[in-house]
Amino acid sequence: MSIWSRIGEFVSRISQSGYAVADVVEAVRTFFVGDPELRRKVAFSIAMIALSAKMAKADGIVTQDEVRAFREIFDIPADEARNVARLYDLAKQDTAGFEVYAERMAQLCGSGRENCAMLSDILDGLFHIAKADGVLHDGEGTFLKRIAEIFRIDETRYQAILARHVNLGASDPYLVLGVSRGTSLDEIRRRYHRLVAENHPDRLIARGVPEEFIAIATTRIAAINAAFELIERGLRVV
Repeated sequence: MSIWSRIGEFVSRISQSGYAVADVVEAVRTFFVGDPELRRKVAFSIAMIALSAKMAKADGIVTQDEVRAFREIFDIPADEARNVARLYDLAKQDTAGFEVYAERMAQLCGSGRENCAMLSDILDGLFHIAKADGVLHDGEGTFLKRIAEIFRIDETRYQAILARHVNLGASDPYLVLGVSRGTSLDEIRRRYHRLVAENHPDRLIARGVPEEFIAIATTRIAAINAAFELIERGLRVV
């Protein structure tokens, strides 16, 4: 049975049980207690779906570009699309604010929330969707910054994610790698290799990211590679 079939079952069960979407973390823990790997994948996918809905509500509009970007992250079978849309609509209609929901999602990482890799992956996916129409709107930017704060993603990591999606000028490559100007090339190289290792597809899958998200991981690696090449080229010239 595919993950989307399991999510479809889950959506039906939480609807029948009267769960609010904000209580979805506890529901995931209860329904998938015997399968930690499936629980991580379901939790990640549901977080992406529901927080995307909350972001659309905060921004006030959902464009076709954003719908397409969402589908780039998740290849949803046609017969399961209805259940995904159902969860999306439940999240949009839920009276709980997005901050309550994000706080529950942050509990997925337990007490070690600071810079939790899976929460960074969720934020990265939300940025991918938000900027799909070519503009990061003010409402989306405010929403994403607040999500980062709730997820306890530090400023350096947040700026690295932002720089992969929004052109911040000449400082971009340094922000992407999370290093400051004046850092030695050897240290930058070590940082670069660590980032490549952290974002290897096997690492992402191990922490609960569905295989479909790997397309975004590939884009992330390309940005990391490009940033290092720019810095290395510039420093060698100097």
